[in-house]
Formats: sequence, C-alpha cells, structure tokens
Amino acid sequence: MDIRFILGCVLPGIMTGVGAIPIFFTKNVSQKLLDILLSAAAGVMLAATCFSLIIPSLESGGGSLSGVMITSLGLLAGAIMLDLIDKYAPHEHLMDKRMEGGAEKKEISKLWLFVIAIAIHNFPEGLATGVGFGGDNIKNGLSIAVGISLQNMPEGLAVALALVKEGYSIKKGFWIAALTGLLEPVGAFLGLLLVSVFAPVLPFILALAGGAMLFVISDEIIPETHNNGYEREATYGVVLGFIVMMALSALF
Repeated sequence: MDIRFILGCVLPGIMTGVGAIPIFFTKNVSQKLLDILLSAAAGVMLAATCFSLIIPSLESGGGSLSGVMITSLGLLAGAIMLDLIDKYAPHEHLMDKRMEGGAEKKEISKLWLFVIAIAIHNFPEGLATGVGFGGDNIKNGLSIAVGISLQNMPEGLAVALALVKEGYSIKKGFWIAALTGLLEPVGAFLGLLLVSVFAPVLPFILALAGGAMLFVISDEIIPETHNNGYEREATYGVVLGFIVMMALSALF
C-alpha cells in the first residue's frame, strides 16, 4: 500500500492531539476564539465535502441524470445513516451539555458518553478520508486528509478544554483528546475497504461519505458555534475555512 494512503488515513487523527497541545500552556481560551476556530473547521469540512466528495461523485457517475440521482441518493443515505447513529447511540455533547441517544445519562459515565459523541463525529471524517482515495485518486484523498487535519486541530483543543472544565486534569484531558482522534483511522480504513470491494458503486460511496459529513457540519458543529453570542464571527469563520480548503483543492 502506498505510504501516502497510510499517512493520509492516520495523520488527520494524530492532528487532534497536536491541536490539544496548547492546553498545557493555558486554559483561558476565549469562547469567541474557540467558536471562530471551530466554525473555520466546519468551513474546511464543507469545502472538502463539495470539492473532494460530491463533485468526484458526479464525475464518476458520468454527469448524466442517472449520475445525479446516484449522488443524491448517496448524500441522503449518508445523512440518514448518521442521523440514526446519532439518535440511538447514547452520547453527550460537552460543548452544550445535550444528552442524546437511547440510554439514560445515569446508566453510562459522563466520560464514555463524551467518547461516544466524538466517535460519532469522527467516523464520517475518517470514512471520507478513506473513500477520498477511491479509485487510486491519491490527490483527491490527500486533499481531504489535509482538510480534515486542519479541522481536527481546533477540535482537539475544544475537546481538551471541555474535559478540563469538567474537572479532569490537564494531562488526562490532553490524552483523551488525542486518543479520540485515533478513532478516525478506523473509519478511514473502512472507507478504503468499501471502495476496493465495491468499486462499481464508487459514486454512491463518495456521496455517502459526503452526506455523513454534511450531517455532522449542520447538526453538530455549526449549531454549537452559533450558540454563545458570536454568531456573526462564527459565520465568517465558516466562510474563511471554506476559502482555505477551496484553495487547497484547486492548487494542489
């Protein structure tokens, strides 16, 4: 297997831990800055979804009406898949304290509820990275991997900060944040497997990953960053993140 495949699948997960490193130097990161950074990450994910998943899906489908239908069905299937996981897997969002899923909060520790939430969030990102390498399209896969790496850094810091605020030590908050990032390679290698086994339905699989990503962006990241009084700043964060990822996709 090409080393670029391996790095592309593993590096984004590692960058979550890299992003959490500032927790050792300060716990006083303003909510405004955090919302801007996370919104920029959402913009990066949105651009990666558009340019590295949806457009390649349409191109792989031949650009005909049938290709558009396949991409549309894939997007819808990816969103429904994440919706069902989000609905039935018990988890808690540390950013806004929402408890979701099919179990009472008292039945599972707060830490495990949070870890499950991060797994739900990271799985489609890893899946998208793996699928992005579909059809030996290394350039497309690396583009997604770079984009996911960029968005994982502020996410890692947000995770570590949330855990420290919940009473965990700085060291424990960092290591939990770093380890949650390593859930992404699982989704990445699953994406690679799907593409290799089901190559004839590559357009659908690309769109499936795109739909899952869109669901996470709309249901998780943007609402959480637009809930603290910095909606306008967060909106510009999305736009700037989108521009950065658009430029990476176009130039590399």
